[in-house]
Amino acid sequence: MIQRIQSVFLFLLVVAMVSMLFLPLWSKTDAITRETVVLSAWNLKSTILNAEGEPTGAGTLPGRGTFAIGLLAIAAAAIAAYEIFQYKRRLNQMKLGLLNTLVLAALIGTTLYYALYVGADMVQADNNGSYHAGFYMPLLALLLNALANRFIKRDEDLVRSVDRLR
Repeated sequence: MIQRIQSVFLFLLVVAMVSMLFLPLWSKTDAITRETVVLSAWNLKSTILNAEGEPTGAGTLPGRGTFAIGLLAIAAAAIAAYEIFQYKRRLNQMKLGLLNTLVLAALIGTTLYYALYVGADMVQADNNGSYHAGFYMPLLALLLNALANRFIKRDEDLVRSVDRLR
């Protein structure tokens, strides 16, 4: 189970999704008022920055909850963790991998929606904001999920070829 490469990929997917819950995803700063909007997996909040770029207090903009991002990240991590222990049922693993692909696509879409539409409307600036490490975690998870699915399919093809020889 653990010695299989797809289990390593799925474990790394779980780590990427859990780390996404604690990392900032996106931020955008208004050059005039020095108000910054920061998107995380749980909320979209604004803070006021001083001249050195350190937060000095809460911003004037109302915060918004982004629980959909956090819940989708937890769902993707839970599916991948469950998928690791389904090693005896490779067809189940492939179905769970497909489901996880859909969940990760929804997570990427939700994150983009909050970053490009909701957050961008809160602060007026010339740029689109800056993307932080947490923003790229779903993309990494999607890649890891695709690699795991590829190796699961390779195992299933190997088992089927041996069954043909019997």
